[in-house]
Amino acid sequence: MLSENFFEDEFGEHAIVVTETQASCREAFEQLLEISVKSLKNGGKLMFFGNGGSAADSQHLATELSIRYKADRSPIAAIALTTDTSALTAASNDFGIDEIFARQLEAIGRSGDVAIGISTSGNSKNVIRALERAKALNIVAAGFGGKSGGEMIEIANPFLIVPSTTTSRIQEMHILLGHMLCGALEKKLGLV
Repeated sequence: MLSENFFEDEFGEHAIVVTETQASCREAFEQLLEISVKSLKNGGKLMFFGNGGSAADSQHLATELSIRYKADRSPIAAIALTTDTSALTAASNDFGIDEIFARQLEAIGRSGDVAIGISTSGNSKNVIRALERAKALNIVAAGFGGKSGGEMIEIANPFLIVPSTTTSRIQEMHILLGHMLCGALEKKLGLV
């Protein structure tokens, strides 16, 4: 049985994390937006990746950009590196799970693209490995994280760190920030 205040407590915690995220992520969000606009205007693309819920967020955001977010408009070049089961399983089998995103990024990433790794802990080895590979290839290594930022804090820049230790709250902010990025890109690129 749920506690008497469960419903209110969940909304209360969410509201606190929204306020704290708004205060802490603005500068990194604006940096990510400007970097993404520059990349896209120069023929680049955004590549999203993560595990579990972050894989779902990667797919969600890439689809919002490449298909449609708020308005019918030209597509925005974005892809999720989490969707090709043949590539994921082959890379995992042949090179190990830590290489599943790095290998794809190396195949399709180009200098000036933006790699956006998503990890609630900031410690996902395959996300970190891909961001390291991105930097070696002159691809912007950006990220969405949470908690203390984990190991990604040393690699991702810009890095939007949600100030929470609750995975569900971090994921909620990641999709909020991701939706904001989609809407802002539509406007900054003059598509709406």
